[in-house]
Amino acid sequence: MAVITAKAVAELRAKTGCGMMECKKALTEAEGDFDAAIKLLREKGLATAAKKADRIAAEGVVDILSEGDRAAMIEVNAETDFVAKNDSFVEFVRGLLRTILAGNPADVEALKAMKFDGTEQMVADVLVEKIATIKENISIRRFVVVEGKLNTYIHGHGMTGVIVKFDTDDKTAENEAFREMSKNVALQVAAMNCEFVNRDAVPASRLAEEKEIIATQIRNDPKNAAKPDAIIEKMTVGKLGKFYEQVCLADQAYVKDDSMTVEKYVQSVAKELGAEIRLVDFYRYDKGEGLQKREDNFAEEIASLVK
Repeated sequence: MAVITAKAVAELRAKTGCGMMECKKALTEAEGDFDAAIKLLREKGLATAAKKADRIAAEGVVDILSEGDRAAMIEVNAETDFVAKNDSFVEFVRGLLRTILAGNPADVEALKAMKFDGTEQMVADVLVEKIATIKENISIRRFVVVEGKLNTYIHGHGMTGVIVKFDTDDKTAENEAFREMSKNVALQVAAMNCEFVNRDAVPASRLAEEKEIIATQIRNDPKNAAKPDAIIEKMTVGKLGKFYEQVCLADQAYVKDDSMTVEKYVQSVAKELGAEIRLVDFYRYDKGEGLQKREDNFAEEIASLVK
C-alpha cells in the first residue's frame, strides 16, 4: 500500500480545492497516483453535482465587469447568501465574466463549453468542482454582453445589477458631466424598476392590453355611461400618460429632481455639453427574480439533527 504523505494531500487540496480528508481518501484509493486521485475527485464532484441539482438555488450574486466600451453582467445562483459571500464563489463569478468578455458566448450552454479564464478546464467542469467543494447547488442562470457608451451599477453587494447604454460621441462620453449623468440614470433604473426604455419600446400587445384596462375602467364609471366610443377612446389615450410614467424610463420622474423626467435630465446635460446624447437601452438583473425561494423550517431541521 502506498504511503500517503501530508505534503501530497496538501498539494492535491491546493490543486482541487477539495477538503483534506477527501483528498487523503482519493490518494489512498488511487494508491498514491496524483492524476488518478484528481480524476476520482472530479468523478465524485459530478456525482455530488447530480445529487444537488434539484436543490433550490435562488440566492447568489449579480456581478458586472467592464472592459472599454463593453460590459458583461451575470447572475450566478447558490443555495444560501452565506456562500454568495465566499471568496471562492466570488472569484468563480469574476472568472466567468472574464471568460464571457474574452469569448462572447451565445448563451449559458455555449459558455459552459468554453475554457474557463486562465485554465484548460471547461467552464462546466469548473462549475462541478465548485459544487463539490462548496457543497451547495450552484447555477449559472443568465448573462448579457452590452457594447456602446455605458455606465453600470451594482446595488446591495450583488442584489441588483444595471447597465445603461447611450449613443453619443467619444469626447462627450469621456466628460465627467456625462459620466455623472449616466451613473445617475443607472441608479434610477435600480431604484424605480422600469420595464421599457421609452414609449417606442413598449410592445403593441402590451399597449393594447393597457388601453383596454383603462377603457373598461372609464366605462364602469356611471358618469361615462352615455359617452360615445370616440370620446371613450380620447379619454383612454389621455390616461395613457400615467402608464408611460410608470413603465418607461424616459418618462419617469427623475428621482433626484422630480420636476423633470429622466429624458429631460439627459437632454439638459446634452445641452450643457453642446452635444447629442440619446438614451438607447438599459439592462437590469435582480438576484433570484422569479425563482422559487428556499423556505427553511428550523424546527424540522433540528428534529432531523436530533434523530
